[in-house]
Amino acid sequence: MPDPVLYSIPLFVIAVVTEAVWARHRPGIKGYEKRDATASMTMGLLAVIITAFAKLLSIPFFFVLYDHRIANLGGAWWSWIVLLLGEDLCYYWFHRVHHEVRLLWGAHVNHHSSQYFNLSTALRQPLLTPLTGPIFWAPLPLLGFPVWMVLLAQSWSLIYQFWIHTEAVDRLGPLEWFMNTPSHHRVHHAKNAGYLDKNHGGIFIVWDRLFGTFARETEPVVYGLTKDIQTFNPLRIGFHEFAAIGRDLRRAPTLRAKLGYLFAPPGWSHDGSSLTATQLRRGAASPAAKAS
Repeated sequence: MPDPVLYSIPLFVIAVVTEAVWARHRPGIKGYEKRDATASMTMGLLAVIITAFAKLLSIPFFFVLYDHRIANLGGAWWSWIVLLLGEDLCYYWFHRVHHEVRLLWGAHVNHHSSQYFNLSTALRQPLLTPLTGPIFWAPLPLLGFPVWMVLLAQSWSLIYQFWIHTEAVDRLGPLEWFMNTPSHHRVHHAKNAGYLDKNHGGIFIVWDRLFGTFARETEPVVYGLTKDIQTFNPLRIGFHEFAAIGRDLRRAPTLRAKLGYLFAPPGWSHDGSSLTATQLRRGAASPAAKAS
């Protein structure tokens, strides 16, 4: 079946242009930088192409799992409700693990590399997660959701997440308790120490509340990476972290250190020369840091 995301692309472009015009007349909004937005939209186009080829692998994988399903949850009206929640739970763990395992972070990090936060940032899609991601959705076909339903659920999640990449929307009242909103997602894209690795949900924020990764937007957000990259080259944006991993592997003195640079959280180092998100959060919350 046709991917709804492809039909949404013209609306994405119109929304980006509209927001860019709006932001020019809002002094308090960081808005757009032409080279940054161009890089983001180029990466979005590359991601569409890569995803199309990746599905040649993921779709047969899902069909094999569906043929060996342990239940049949895809045949009733309420299946859509279960699928909505189930897909978002799978997305939460996909997203969280890609923040907590450095090798997977290397595939995801480019989505966080912009120092701007606008609708074009939503299009700065990771180039390799179409390859690293399918295993996280394996429970859905195993539970009996047909493959076409799984793919459709992934598409509506991606479409939903487009609009939450904006500074144009403030708090949304009661929706903030259970939906992922622009306010929650601004936190997710922040490099403020207290915000690191928070708010991983796609459509719903309830998973973050349940699993201890939720943070409210309480201080002005600074966007980007803890070590920002100074490039607008889409290929360098897409693969810069793998180059950094390669450098760390070369300097690692032991096999254990090499494995740490691959599978420990981003920022881990064998000699303490860099810090993980957890360590940075603890440092920011310490009495000494608050007093400084």
